[in-house]
Amino acid sequence: MEFYRDLYVTESIKPRKEKILLKLKQKKYPPGIFLLTVPSGGDGQLEFFSSALLRQELLKDENLFVVGIAAGYDDAVYLVEEITAEVYGQTGGGDLRAWLERAASDAGPGRGGSETAGGLGRDTW
Repeated sequence: MEFYRDLYVTESIKPRKEKILLKLKQKKYPPGIFLLTVPSGGDGQLEFFSSALLRQELLKDENLFVVGIAAGYDDAVYLVEEITAEVYGQTGGGDLRAWLERAASDAGPGRGGSETAGGLGRDTW
């Protein structure tokens, strides 16, 4: 599981962000927490789902690139709107996936810049 360096989180998540990230690292998927991810395959822009779904054997978390964490469905929808508005404001377009991946890979536009080695906008666990 990889995380966007400047992870989008809702207000209700901010006080417990580090605790939630630690639980995700330990493969303890907190109920009520939704993950926003860039789909690993296909042409989708973003997808979101309950972290509890990762408890199923059919789903693996190795290939997930998490760009946001929300407290519930409504907050997840809000984060998608926030990301979309930011991307549109900076690019005039709506290609969220390309913008997020570019920001993560080369510290390009947006919030994905990193101060760590290599300048990558991803944290791998």
